[in-house]
Amino acid sequence: MIVGVPKEIKNNENRVGITSLGVKELVKNGHTVLVERNAGINSGITDEEFRDVGAKIVKAEDVYSRSELVMKVKEPLPEEYSLIKPDQILFTYFHFASNKKLTDAMLKNGSVCIAYETVEDEDGNLPLLEPMSEVAGKMATQVAAYYLQRPFGGAGILLSGATGIEPANFVVIGGGTVGRNAARLATDMGANVVILQRKGGTFEYLEKILKNDHPEHFDFSLIESTPDNLREHLKKADVVVGAVLVEGYKAPKIVTREMIKGMKSGSVIVDVAIDQGGIFETSRATTHSNPVYTEERVLHYCVANMPGAFPRTSTFALTNATLPYALKLANEGLNVLKKDEGFLKGLNLFKGKVTNKGVAEAFDMEYIDPHDLL
Repeated sequence: MIVGVPKEIKNNENRVGITSLGVKELVKNGHTVLVERNAGINSGITDEEFRDVGAKIVKAEDVYSRSELVMKVKEPLPEEYSLIKPDQILFTYFHFASNKKLTDAMLKNGSVCIAYETVEDEDGNLPLLEPMSEVAGKMATQVAAYYLQRPFGGAGILLSGATGIEPANFVVIGGGTVGRNAARLATDMGANVVILQRKGGTFEYLEKILKNDHPEHFDFSLIESTPDNLREHLKKADVVVGAVLVEGYKAPKIVTREMIKGMKSGSVIVDVAIDQGGIFETSRATTHSNPVYTEERVLHYCVANMPGAFPRTSTFALTNATLPYALKLANEGLNVLKKDEGFLKGLNLFKGKVTNKGVAEAFDMEYIDPHDLL
């Protein structure tokens, strides 16, 4: 199969869809790999490194016109829509449910869209979302600590506090990979950490996992996420991290504008769920070049490609996760989806049809069972 890797064009998206070691594995399996010129340069991977392992360095148009499988990091942007061919397989993060324009464009061009964020493993986990969620969770805490500084619009509070001075109140909404990593780092930095999580089968499991992460010094509070509890803890919060994921669906607006009005002036919101639309009523997507804005006296950080700020770490972590799936796709084509139900869950759009329930529901479109199409 011919596999193409274009250079990412999203604002300050410095990652690339594959490392040179990933290319080496694809070539070893008999596949041709086309990499756009300078695609990996911001991740510290030169064209020479790609060439040395067998990649062909080409122009962007050639990547799309010649490839059967295109591996990216982020969703195609409008400038790329016309380059995508019918039946071409696109393997990347899409987050369709929050982007009608993208969904319409991919339906119109008849491509096959497999989204990293909805691929499941045999245990129902999200193995291709996991590494970037880990990066984004840790980064959320770093970002929050930075923007709490008074010169950058924050209240001037140090996460750890100081001798005789209380630490910052750090609230995490959602206890998945993002939330756990944000909470872990915030705890290590000395903040007073509260995790709000919906009651259910995962609540006790989450408590056990969090305590196992730091058996001796993970000092946090795990509290049921209800509107009353949210409102109470938001009033005291210096930082709030939004870390709620409903796989494939648009993020629920859990925090209302009225709740945000009740927050302290200069407090910081980091909405990691912004890829899926965000969980705060006041959230709107921002970029690395213009990452924050203030609304209702609260600083909002809503960058839609947070791990792009740490491309070296993120690209290598992402390839570690995606390469086994890319090899299966290249070796077996779409037949692999018939044999792997978890991989099949990544199929969001198929040649003009919506094959993900969350996407169909978001835009009131017809859902087609992918089993009926393959």
